[in-house]
Amino acid sequence: MGLFFWTLGLFLVLLVLGVAFYLITARRYQSSNSVANSYDEWTEDGILEFYWGDHIHLGHYGSPPQQKDFLAAKSDFVHEMVRWGGLDQLPPGTTVLDVGCGIGGSSRILARDYRFAVTGITISPQQVKRAQELTSKELNAQFLVDDAMSLSFPDASFDVVWSIEAGPHMPDKAIFARELMRVLKPGGVLVVADWNQRDDRQNPLNFWERPVMQQLLDQWSHPAFSSIEGFSELLEATGFVEGRVVTADWTEQTLPSWLDSIWQGVARPEGLVRFGPSGLVKSLREVPTLLLMRLAFGTGLCRFGMFRALRANSLAQTTEKVSTKAEV
Repeated sequence: MGLFFWTLGLFLVLLVLGVAFYLITARRYQSSNSVANSYDEWTEDGILEFYWGDHIHLGHYGSPPQQKDFLAAKSDFVHEMVRWGGLDQLPPGTTVLDVGCGIGGSSRILARDYRFAVTGITISPQQVKRAQELTSKELNAQFLVDDAMSLSFPDASFDVVWSIEAGPHMPDKAIFARELMRVLKPGGVLVVADWNQRDDRQNPLNFWERPVMQQLLDQWSHPAFSSIEGFSELLEATGFVEGRVVTADWTEQTLPSWLDSIWQGVARPEGLVRFGPSGLVKSLREVPTLLLMRLAFGTGLCRFGMFRALRANSLAQTTEKVSTKAEV
């Protein structure tokens, strides 16, 4: 009996220490530097790439979801996003800006399978370095360090602007929306996939949703999540959008990714040998956030949003729209 209580006490102490460590070491958003530093660290240690592969984003499992290899689901996501956005109808040589390109997984697929001319940008120098190492010189893909809040490209530079799961890191969603649309050529296509919270303007977050959302923000350097409805409104408010923004909810299609990402640590124990005890601690440290993400997306607190927008066909038309909005 005494051994039981001693074991229980030890477990509770370790649990408390584990929770304390998790909270104390949160990667709270402070500036763009904190985002860059986080991704530099994840890229340098190689753990995220080992378990998540070329794509630091969720996978697509179909609707209804089907059992699928985790890494294959990520590649499938890119192809599904291409089809959903109508990009498979565009000719070779189409210029694409991949905003928040990570280590270049999506950029390589776009360049290799669709023969697009891709420029991938990320705020992390280490991600750019790794993307360059992984990308064949035969592919029409280049990678640059750049800030999505203040893109270095002139107006109307690209046929397509593409972004997967970068939006939560942006401190001002209106500026982010304007920059995405600004660098599109007239008639160009914006296709964005992002994590979103539910629209809380009419129904505020409740007693358990608020702390869960705060942890999702704090742990992975997110200043805020927008809602699908809210970000669509911000895109349209730029004055650059032709017609209306088309949206879709891919929560169902991507939901298995969260538990599958945890399962990778069990299914691939060679990672323990490769990264050692420190790697095990780093990996285990991410499990609570992954579980909270599964909870949030599974209960409707978060939604996986898809956005497609066309830039107005002429610069004169765009100027007229911006002037009209300013007058209003």
